Amino acid sequence: MTQKSTSKQIKDKNGLTEKEFLLRYNSDKYPKPSLTADICVIDGDEILLIKRGNHPFLGCWALPGGFANRNEAIEDTAKRELLEETGLKAKRMKLVGVYSAPGRDPRGWTVSAAYRMDVDKKKIAPQAGDDAADSSFFKLSFENGKMVLKGKETIYEDDLAFDHAKIITDAFNG
Repeated sequence: MTQKSTSKQIKDKNGLTEKEFLLRYNSDKYPKPSLTADICVIDGDEILLIKRGNHPFLGCWALPGGFANRNEAIEDTAKRELLEETGLKAKRMKLVGVYSAPGRDPRGWTVSAAYRMDVDKKKIAPQAGDDAADSSFFKLSFENGKMVLKGKETIYEDDLAFDHAKIITDAFNG
């Protein structure tokens, strides 16, 4: 018998096995956040952004990403959202970090796993899809200590949706 199967037979301080405990467990006891994935698609000093086609932050530039489906691994969420919003297939993504600051999403408590995927932009052709109104690469620079992204237009860190300026900074510094 493995240690894992043995632990299921052990009774806790209330005299319950794991199976009995789980039958009585109330999953509503703790509030749950929504889970999202964001993807930083990077070529050198450039990053792919999408223009949001829906509220919140309608018309703002953002990282491709979105909500996890029920029982979907977050890595699969990242791959699915990248494909839906840009037409790109994910390859060799690396975790940048987990973002959970209160208020990062005006729709409510949201936790995001952010990923980085390095590409050669000459070999890909991103196309805006799903809830993305546009997609484009932007060159990252800093002016007076503030992030500036130059592409189809010039975007400043405060113009990005959500907390994506922080995620982008972490992706380039990590």
